[in-house]
Parts: sequence; structure tokens; C-alpha cells
Amino acid sequence: MADRSTSLGPEEASRVSRAVEHLAKEGGADGFVPFDRFMEVALYDPDIGFYARGRPPLGPSGDFYTAAHVHPLFGKAVAERVRTVRRLLGRGRPFRVAEVGPGDGTLAETVLTALGRAPEGTEGVEYLLAERSLSLGQAALERVEASGRMAGISVRLAESVSADGPFEGVVLANELLDALPTRRLEWTGSVWRELGIRIVGGAVVASSAPLRSSVPAPELPVPEEPGTVLEVSTEAEGWVREVADHLARGLAIVIDYGMEQSELLAGHRSGTLAAVRAHQAVDDPLSDPGASDLSMFVNFTRVRAAARRAGLVEVAYSSQSEALGAWGFPALFEAEVRAASSAEADVRLRLAAKSLLFGFDRFRVLELAAPAGSAELRAAT
Repeated sequence: MADRSTSLGPEEASRVSRAVEHLAKEGGADGFVPFDRFMEVALYDPDIGFYARGRPPLGPSGDFYTAAHVHPLFGKAVAERVRTVRRLLGRGRPFRVAEVGPGDGTLAETVLTALGRAPEGTEGVEYLLAERSLSLGQAALERVEASGRMAGISVRLAESVSADGPFEGVVLANELLDALPTRRLEWTGSVWRELGIRIVGGAVVASSAPLRSSVPAPELPVPEEPGTVLEVSTEAEGWVREVADHLARGLAIVIDYGMEQSELLAGHRSGTLAAVRAHQAVDDPLSDPGASDLSMFVNFTRVRAAARRAGLVEVAYSSQSEALGAWGFPALFEAEVRAASSAEADVRLRLAAKSLLFGFDRFRVLELAAPAGSAELRAAT
């Protein structure tokens, strides 16, 4: 086994060692493991994956933050959007908020509290935490159950958004798609090749092989420069189709960092793969599978195309700042300012608001509606 980073503790080092052994078996005759399979093992394997460590990777004691951790204003604005959708669909009907990849429950806790304080009440509302990692899902559920009870909203855990069949309501996905297994393809000047890894001398080494399978529509581009890397998450596109199959009426809200495909090819010719551990960037994203978070910018061109093919209606596509503004952020901010308990609290609030509006400049918000009722949702945007 090659030497590992000194920042790894015994538990993490053991996890990495087992992950490398697992990947060596995955490689088969030629030893090649496509990148999306490497990512699946490194993040989601129930024994050795990063998300199977039994502790949430978010927050001060974790590995990274999301906007929900910056200030409750973010979750309150999301709750305002949820309230709008519920009003348009008709109160008194069963209404599900399905948050996919709820992390440590911070966003859910804020949304539940805000919904519970709304004057229209919460009759018929339920909150579903859709999490494929049982340990992470259970931790999130334990955190938010009390908020759900106070709000009069049933909260439960499921493995996926499709666990209970079709429903009406809102699907929330905050920083979900960037961490779904993704294929990495490299343009040679004449053909696309598959990027992945091989295990050499007990270490994970970058490698490539002929394209292992076709890529679903839309057709792959033809870059100008050889060596250009394109990242394609067929799993993210499949997730969009899953939402389309199960969201009978309502809205899916996708919040993530990413760009259009043309922007990615022009500005990120080597791709956007990144790894983080304990709030620090990891120099080599391949080095410690199972001990670091992996992510890539969302290719929104392909995600939006997948949504159209699945029959979803695009209601809005904007920056996070624009979306928060449309969801009532200014009024929520002013209410928080009036309630600030001290000058110091006021300063912290203003800094948090600035971060939410201007510190997430690479984030996009994509709102997708089920065909039934989509006209009303578009009109209310």
C-alpha cells in the first residue's frame, strides 16, 4: 500500500485501504474502473463509502457547508416557495415535501419550523427525507423529528423520492446532483475516451480506456482542443426522470453549482472534479477513496434536456441570488433585521445575507414542474 496522507486517522486509513482493495477487484481483466464506478464506491458503498461513515459530512465538525448552514434565511426562503406551491395546488390536499439528500437535516429543520409558523397551517403536509445512506438518513430524522412535531408535520425516512409512488408537492434537492456518480470523458481530437482509474502498486492511478458505452442524448459535442474533459452524470439525468415519473403535481427545485455545457467546455477544459476533507481541498481527488468528498459541477445543459425529455416543464432557471429574491428573501431579511437583538447580531445577519446572495455565484436554481398545474406555477414565478 502506498503512503497515505498524514491527516488520515486510523479509521479513515483503514477505510481507504479497504476501498483500494475493493477497487482492485472491480477492475476485472484489464484493471480499468470507469470514473462513475470509482465515485460510486468511494462515496456510496455501504461499508467503505464516504457517506457511510456514520456521521454527517456537513457543518463545522464535518467536511463542508451548504447555503442552509450559512443562515436560516436560506431555509426560510425555500419554505416560502414551498408555501406558494401548496397554495396553488390547493390546501387541504395531501402535500409532500420530499428532500433528497437531506444531509444533517439543517435545511429540513428550518423549512419545517417556517411551515409550522405559517398562518395557513399544515394540515395534510408531510416531510420525506429521501436518503440512500441509512446512517445519514437516521441521523437527519432524529434531528428534525422534534421540529416536525412542533409544526404538526409528519416526518419520515425513505430510500428515494420514488419509494411510495406518485405524489403531489415539492421535491427539494440542495447540492445533490454534484455528488452523484459521473462519467468523465476526454476528447482525443477524433474520439471520446472514458476516464477512470487503475490500481497500480496499491495506489489509485488515473487511467483511460475506449468509451465503454454510448452516452444518451443529447449528442456529445466536438471540442476544439484535444485533451478537453467533459463530465456527464447519467445518474443525475436518471434521477430527473425518476422525479418526472413520481411527481404527479407540483415542483422540483434543484439547487447546485454548475454551468451550461458550453461554459464548462470553454472555462474548465480539464474538468471540474474536486475533493474536500475537513473543509480543506484535497490536492489529488483520487488519492483517498472513502475518506474525501468528491464532486463535479452540474452540467445543466444535459440536466435540462433530460427534464424536457421526461415531460417536466421548466418554470425557472436562474442564479441562487435571483431565486432567493423571487422567493421573498428581501422581506424575510428585513424582518430578521427588525428582530436582531444587538448590533453584533445585526452585523452577523448582514454578513450572512451577503454570503447567501453573492457568495454562491456559481450556484444555479432549476425549477421543474409536473405538466399538471404547470401553467399556474409558471405564472406565480
